[in-house]
Amino acid sequence: MKTLISAIALAATLGTAALADTIATGDLGLVIERAKGSVLLIDQSDRASLARIEGLGDLSHASLVYSPDERFAYVFGRDGGLTKVDIVERKIANRVVQGGNSIGGAISDDGKLVAVSNYEPGSKTIGLVDAPGRRFVFTMWDTGETWIADMSKGNDPEITKITGMGKNPYDALVTGNGRTYITGLFGEDGLTALDLWADTPEPIRVLPNYGRGQEEMPVYKMPHLEGWALTGSEFVLPAVGHHEVLWVDAQTLEETGRTKTYSQPVFAMARPDGRQVWVNFAHPMNDTIQVIDTVTKQVIHQFKPGPAVLHMEFTPRGHEIWVSVRDENKVKVYDTHSFELLREIEADSPSGIFFTARAHRTGL
Repeated sequence: MKTLISAIALAATLGTAALADTIATGDLGLVIERAKGSVLLIDQSDRASLARIEGLGDLSHASLVYSPDERFAYVFGRDGGLTKVDIVERKIANRVVQGGNSIGGAISDDGKLVAVSNYEPGSKTIGLVDAPGRRFVFTMWDTGETWIADMSKGNDPEITKITGMGKNPYDALVTGNGRTYITGLFGEDGLTALDLWADTPEPIRVLPNYGRGQEEMPVYKMPHLEGWALTGSEFVLPAVGHHEVLWVDAQTLEETGRTKTYSQPVFAMARPDGRQVWVNFAHPMNDTIQVIDTVTKQVIHQFKPGPAVLHMEFTPRGHEIWVSVRDENKVKVYDTHSFELLREIEADSPSGIFFTARAHRTGL
């Protein structure tokens, strides 16, 4: 009997030790430190930084995606560097310079393929996203074509080319169900959508009479359509060169409203429950955030986190938002209901903030 009790006690001790060495990744994330070529590992529950991982190259325009198990981040650097970061061991697992002047990337739904959007060599590709069925969708700035690369039958893609998307598309988004792909146009008014569920997707013009043509205004920074908002039945999109966001019916793609904003919006991001949209702005008015109520479409809160607010990231259930304030070298954490400042975390020229929950969302 004593032997059995001792064996049980030993097993319990070993089990506890094993659990102590287990690292859960669901609460973690990475912050891009653009000036240092490093990323900061963060913990959202503790509102703390855990480690700095260096040696990632030029991160002046960087983004990343996660592997399905949330262990690895694939970081896309502006210099064409693709870096695989192990967030469990807190180090670089691999790195390759795969192209030049990279502007982003995507990971396939099975997590086995990583695609990178480059300006060099070749055409300027924009709006690269993953789509269900091991597909990637991207658009050409120069030709106004959208390509669908189907990788489901191996590593030799079947390419579908869709012409007539518009002049100089600058960015794109895909809905969480992988159905609707929308490109913003810089060279003409409006946006263009594709129904990826259609057997033969055809361009659908959205807001064809809206854009810079109405009133020529300088564009200080192109808005990011990755920072779009889907709030129930409506898209909220940042307007190009105007001080407003646009509301579009997600089914009919017809305009449903406009909200005047403090300045030219860069990101318009929906809280996960869809009740609020948080908006930041282009230089030189980039010290401010506005919060819009999606029921009334009215601004309900405005505040100034600090100089150069570059990026925002909600916690998965939306009770908090993390904000990078580049010129103050801080990431600031706010309660999204009370708007109270909860914590400040030191970071070196922070920009993008990416929680591991993104691993389970299409288009991110």
